[in-house]
Amino acid sequence: MVDNGPYDIVVLGAGSGGYACALRAAELGRRVALIERDDTLGGTCLNRGCIPTKALLHAAEVADQTREAAAFGVRATFEGIDIAAVNAYKDKIVSTTVKGLTGLVKSRGIEIVQGTGRLTGPTTVEVALAGGGARTLEGAHIVLGTGSAPKSLPGLEIDGERVISSDHALRLEHVPGSVVILGGGVIGVEFASVWRSFGAEVTIVEALPRLLPLEEESSSKRLERAFRKRGIKYETGTRFEAVKPTQGGVAVTLEGGKTIDAEILLVAVGRGPVSDGIGLAEAGVETERGFVKVDAYCRTNVPTISAVGDLIPTPQLAHVGFAEGILVAERLAGLDPVPIDYDGVPRITYSDPEVASVGITTATARERGHEVKEFTYDLAGNPKSKILGTQGEVKVISAVDGPVLGIHMVGARVGELIAEGQLIYNWEALPGEVAQLIHPHPTQSEAVGEAHLALAGKPLHVHG
Repeated sequence: MVDNGPYDIVVLGAGSGGYACALRAAELGRRVALIERDDTLGGTCLNRGCIPTKALLHAAEVADQTREAAAFGVRATFEGIDIAAVNAYKDKIVSTTVKGLTGLVKSRGIEIVQGTGRLTGPTTVEVALAGGGARTLEGAHIVLGTGSAPKSLPGLEIDGERVISSDHALRLEHVPGSVVILGGGVIGVEFASVWRSFGAEVTIVEALPRLLPLEEESSSKRLERAFRKRGIKYETGTRFEAVKPTQGGVAVTLEGGKTIDAEILLVAVGRGPVSDGIGLAEAGVETERGFVKVDAYCRTNVPTISAVGDLIPTPQLAHVGFAEGILVAERLAGLDPVPIDYDGVPRITYSDPEVASVGITTATARERGHEVKEFTYDLAGNPKSKILGTQGEVKVISAVDGPVLGIHMVGARVGELIAEGQLIYNWEALPGEVAQLIHPHPTQSEAVGEAHLALAGKPLHVHG
């Protein structure tokens, strides 16, 4: 039976993409229903991803600062990690943010339907309600935002105890003594950073030649150097072969026969789309490798169905989901939104040190036929970075006699600097145009200015 319909838009999934779409559509006067199978809104990012992990990373930063307080003339004693208190802090951040989001959604007149939804046609979604029973919602348009879930490797079973995913890692009630992390991408690197700060012995195993393989090569090398200094071990260019339980945890065997003993194996080999069981085939929606296929405006091959976020093969970032949700809401309202330039989306890894970038790498620029010039400014020459005690760099890549093509940073707090990089890249600024801007002193942002000054042919605080 169809009830309370038709809606203008029915959104399946209340994660970053889904709720952003719902909020913008309601703002534009559309009648919206938002379906969510979890008992909280916000999806992976808010409940099991961005927000709780960054809370852990901040706790890790406080732990490191306490240990190193004497270097700044502050007398402090580090007594250890109270993981129950850390988790309480983390969970409070999540719960208060969820509460705020839920209130915002309700205030916009959006109907929240709690249950598991499944397409039953191009304009209908059947929901198995959380409280029992079923309900079918009809919408002039359906927006799919079911998100992603942690992946594993063939034959590698995640048991939630000795072999865990990032979801389990966020619920651990103790600090493991030792961890092997399978995967040197963003998730693996961030958990490595947290656990090392909490006192664990950490080894990362990455099949590709370097950590953060999608970043500029020099950024990866800077991070690896910093991790070595912190005592974080890593095996790059090495494949995982097997894991066996031991009395103390697990024995992880690598390609070539090397074995590493640890208490826990964290599987961080990426996230896959949640596309099974949501009725895609029945509704005629085309997929590829589990992802829903869309065009530049997030339209599927079915005119009444769009898809956003981790369900589609675009960067798996919460802020990308936000943008896609807004794009779809505005398109359905008859506006003329501009397609997203995914190269122009900032990317941040919140480890210690942080890694941030926007635009393209030197290798990609050359593959696309650009003749490039680049400059790397070492944060050792930046007074604010010295005050913070961080090392790293700002690398800027531009076309010869053309605009900036990429900005790549490593260092404490550089995630806060990449917003300027986003403007520089997306406005196609020339190095000389950025060089005219005056950056406040003393700040780390001066490193961005110095790199552009050098690229413009007028370096200031640079030897050479």
